[in-house]
Amino acid sequence: MKTLFLAVCLSTLVGGVVAGEAQPMAQDPQVEARMVAIAEELRCLVCQNESLASSHAELAEDLRREVRKLIREDKTDQEIRSYLVERYGDFVLYRPPVKPLTWPLWFGPFILLALAIFGLWRYLRLRRQTQTQAPHLDAAGRAQAEQLLKD
Repeated sequence: MKTLFLAVCLSTLVGGVVAGEAQPMAQDPQVEARMVAIAEELRCLVCQNESLASSHAELAEDLRREVRKLIREDKTDQEIRSYLVERYGDFVLYRPPVKPLTWPLWFGPFILLALAIFGLWRYLRLRRQTQTQAPHLDAAGRAQAEQLLKD
C-alpha cells in the first residue's frame, strides 16, 4: 500500500515537471486565423491525406511557420499559394487546377469507373450467351451422351 502511494506521488511530481503550458503559435490572433484558413486548403507533404493545418509533422510545422512569415510580410493569400506551388508543385494544393498535367488526377477515377462498368457489362453479356446456347455435339458425342444416360 505504501509503495502504491509512493508511486502515485512520484508520477504526479514527474508529470508536473514534464508538462508545460502550450505556447501560442502566433502573437497576433488575426495572423493565426488567416494562416489556418490558408493551411486548410493546402496538403501536408508528409501525411498527404491531411491538411497542413491539422498535420503534426515537422515539415508541416515548418510550412505553417513559413506561411505566418509571408502573412507578416503582407503577402496576399494568392501570393502565398503561388509561392508554395512554385516550391512544391500543384500537389501541395488540395484542389489542384484542371490542366493537362493534372487530368489523370481529376478524370482518372471516372475513366476507371467507366472501364469497370464496360468490363462488367461485357462479362455479363458473354456469360448470358454461353448459358443460353446448348453445347454443340457431333454425332459421336451425342451417341456417347445417350449411352451415359442409359447407364
